[in-house]
This record gives sequence, C-alpha cells and structure tokens, in this order.
Amino acid sequence: MSEAFIFDAIRIPRGKGKPGAGALYETKPIDLVVTLLDALRARHDLDPSRVDDLIMGVSSAVGDQGSCLPRIAALCADGWSEVPGMALQRFCGAGLEAVNQAAEKVRSGWHDLIAAGGVESMSRLGLGASGGAWIYDPATSLKIAYVPQGFSADMVAALHGFDRQAVDAYALRSQQLAAAARREGRFARSLVPVRDANGLTVLDHDEYIREETTAASLAALKPAFGGPAAAANALVARQRYPALDRIEPVHTAGNSSGIVDGAALLLVGSERGGASAGLKPRARIVGTGLATIDATLMLTGPVPATERALARAGLTLDQIDLFEVNEAFAAVPMFFAKALGVPLDKINVNGGSIAMGHPIGATGAIILGTLLDELERRRLRYGVATLCTAGGMGVATVIERL
Repeated sequence: MSEAFIFDAIRIPRGKGKPGAGALYETKPIDLVVTLLDALRARHDLDPSRVDDLIMGVSSAVGDQGSCLPRIAALCADGWSEVPGMALQRFCGAGLEAVNQAAEKVRSGWHDLIAAGGVESMSRLGLGASGGAWIYDPATSLKIAYVPQGFSADMVAALHGFDRQAVDAYALRSQQLAAAARREGRFARSLVPVRDANGLTVLDHDEYIREETTAASLAALKPAFGGPAAAANALVARQRYPALDRIEPVHTAGNSSGIVDGAALLLVGSERGGASAGLKPRARIVGTGLATIDATLMLTGPVPATERALARAGLTLDQIDLFEVNEAFAAVPMFFAKALGVPLDKINVNGGSIAMGHPIGATGAIILGTLLDELERRRLRYGVATLCTAGGMGVATVIERL
C-alpha cells in the first residue's frame, strides 16, 4: 500500500462573510478556487496534467457554488483543463474529508497526485443555502430531534459545566492567539492573496480577527441562541436528555465561529507521484477517522473521530504534539480538552474559527494546513486536525511532519 504525503498546503485569506461588507463579496467562489490552482502551479512549476483529481468540500453546492464547481474551476485555471473534479459534502467536515479521501485514493495505489480542499463563499450564499429536510421539513426535524447547532452548543456547555465566563475566556484566548500569529507572520507561508482582474490586491490578510476584543466587550454581547425559540428547542432536547432541566444560553456572536468566505487546497500524493513532479513531501497522513454521535447534541464528534484516527495510526494521545479542533463554538474545543485530558496549550495555538471565521466547506483543509505550518515552525512531529459537523458526525486526520 502506498503512503499518502502532503506536498503543500495553501489558502486564501478569510474575508468577512457579509453581503456587500466583506472584502471577498464581489469575488466569485470559482475565482477563489482558480486563484489557488494558479498558485499551486506557479509555486512548484507544476504540470497540472500530472494531477489525477481535484476534490473539494462545498457545503452549499447551489447558486455560485452549484454544479461541479471543482471541475469548472479546473477548466478555467491555466493548464488544469485535463484534471477531473468532484464536489463533496460532509457539512463542516467537508474540506477535511476531501483531503482524507484524496489520501485514501493515493494509499490504494490507483492515484498518484490529487489536489484536495474546500471553498465556501458565505457572503454570497449564507448559512443553510442548500436547504434540506434536516432543517426545513418539520416532520423530519421532529423525527430526528433536530435543534439548531447554537442550541446544541449551549447543551454541551450545560452538560459539562461551562458557564458564560468560561466560554468568553476561551474566545478571548482565540482572538489574542490569532492576532499574535498574524502579527508574527505565522500564516504567511500558506496565504495566497486574492487579486482582481487588474492584478490589484483584494485581500491579503485574515479580515475577521478583532484585536480590540476584551473580556468586557465579550461580556457585553447578548446570547445568540436564547429567547422564545430556546424554550421550544429545550422541549425537543429533553426527549434525548431528560436530565437537562435548565439550558443556560451562553454562546454569543463573540464566542462562536465567524461567518466568512474562504478556500484552501492541499497537494496530496504518493512518493512516486511527488518524485515525478519534483515535489518534496512535508508531511505524511498516518490516520483518518469518522464517527457519529447523537444528532441532537451534534457537536462532540471530534472526540470519537480522533480516537478512531489515532487507533488507525497506531498512536496514543500523549504522542500528539498539537491539535487543531475547529472552534464552531467555544464549548467544542473545551469539551474536547476535558473529555480527552488534552491541555489547552496544545490546542489551537494560533487561534481558531472564533477569531478567524469558519468558511464551512473549506475550514477542514484550512486547519490542516495551519497545523502543518505550526508543526514545522516548532519542529514537532505529530498533529491532529478535527471538526464536529451538523447531523452528529466528527472527522479527524493525523499527520506526521517529515
């Protein structure tokens, strides 16, 4: 069986996902992907005809992101027209799942080089743009005891004793770490600026980070998932968790992930594929994991997914040097740390989606690249990237820096 190596990991800066307000709002998602394809070709003098496939997570495959966006992007990018493309949906885990599927194809021996990642233009499409019975059909929602993700985050907090002060403290940490990482240029290796048709820079830095954030400014924010709807959600939740007699709303816009635009690509391949393209491997993908948990609670999937990925890699938790746990809500990485006994100083050491935003289909690929960059910067060996997803799933990837 072939090994699966990572030869490069790049991304665009994340732009605020507000219509008309974010820097990337006027940039089509297909152009974000073309930007990355052109960058991969230029960075490595890569012959794209050597690439067997282009796999990308796209959470809302409608409108500007509809059809098979990766294939159309390959047709638009210089030199990529011979490369097939596939759009993949696993909610928030789609970008990481795209990389994992690329690794599995390479390990099968049937593919030698694959570009994999994700894209999401949330300013142009918004949350829930792709619809689906899970949210919009009352009969289905009732059958599976669906509640909104933000309410699930408040459930996790209630079940594990995370009060408002604790989740705000975690959010402040994320903002401070991300601001420091940006000032110190820790993201520079992976960032590819977005430019317009005239070559003028549209965005060259992560736009969402709020360096001015303080404990007081976070405390002043109102809960985002309380109000009249919370009472109805609580009735649904108690079908599964009857002991939850009170669910305090603690998550706000300040301690939840930001809505942003983003895209990322990794180049994954075999030793043979890399050598034929003149590429030097930066890391090895040593294990992947998928897991399901209760779909009402929904957000604790990174724990069993990580355990499965580590088991497949033949590694233990104490061998892992760094973790990237997507900050969908503050309670998610806090629960991960508590459940597995992982110290916070190993988790999201450059901040996360609370500070920089969560472009749903792309985030998994983004955090895997961030993890690799930081393993290299610190000269550490093993890392885990993991995300919770809607519908009660978790996805994880274990890499070894080379």
